[in-house]
Amino acid sequence: MAADPYTTLGVTRGASEKDIKSAYRKLAKEFHPDANKDNPKASERFNEVTQAYDLLSDKAKRAQFDRGEIDADGNPAGPFGGGFGGGGGFGGGQGGQRGFGGGFGAEDGIDLEDLFGGIFGGGGRGGAGGGMGGGARGRAAPRGANVNYRLAVPLPDAAELKSQRITLSDGKTIDLKLPAGVEDGTQMRLGGKGEVGPGGAGDATVTIQIQPHAFFKQDGDDLRVDLPITLDEALAGAKVKAPTAAGAVMLSVPAGASSGKVLRLKGRGMTRKDATRGDLLITLQIVLPEADAEASAELARRLEGWSDTRDVRAKLGV
Repeated sequence: MAADPYTTLGVTRGASEKDIKSAYRKLAKEFHPDANKDNPKASERFNEVTQAYDLLSDKAKRAQFDRGEIDADGNPAGPFGGGFGGGGGFGGGQGGQRGFGGGFGAEDGIDLEDLFGGIFGGGGRGGAGGGMGGGARGRAAPRGANVNYRLAVPLPDAAELKSQRITLSDGKTIDLKLPAGVEDGTQMRLGGKGEVGPGGAGDATVTIQIQPHAFFKQDGDDLRVDLPITLDEALAGAKVKAPTAAGAVMLSVPAGASSGKVLRLKGRGMTRKDATRGDLLITLQIVLPEADAEASAELARRLEGWSDTRDVRAKLGV
């Protein structure tokens, strides 16, 4: 028979639910198998305090225990439910029947993961106890702790869904395939890649953090980039190299292109959830030579006596 649950948790019989939960939290952290891998007795102690908490956190079972209708294992105190003591003998009525209903391995306590917010990983609880006094004896061994990772992903890699290498807490590395539609804050679950525990390994959650890029900017499903060109390339037109997330491509600049003109490369943007792609929007930026540069002086000599007579600010009303 298990020890008195109040004694096991170190609380008085009049302890509040808050006091009972607080006592259990403290003892469970102290004796949890994950924190005492070299101490097999700690696992036994952990099961004892968990069984005691299961009983005292259930209002009905706690009341039955206080009335003497069930023992510390949750079993009927006598062979016929209420017993011959405080339970009311054979005529225990509802009290006796509650003894039978509440003592056969019911798993009604608060889940460890709910109580500790995942500090010890998933699980720690099996199915119904099965048989009299299931309690801790019917409980599955706890799994290892869940682990959270943050993975910095370059913006071009996110657009191209390039695999990312990540190092786990055990020192092992894996190549992580990014999902279509990945975005900043996307979470990926890796089953069994958490901490190892008596009941198996916990899980790992990887949160993607897309990193700002030096010249690419994300605009929804599209990417944007400013492309510098020279004045002669703008006037006469030219084929120039332009960056994309997958590498450089040759881009045709039309003759007479102005600064601010946007050229669109289809399917060179972010990858959507349906595996289609956004576009790459390239904004041309005419870059003139510095005023004191030799090239600037040569350009001024060539343009001497020529002026553009268009009213290019007419649409602004000035």
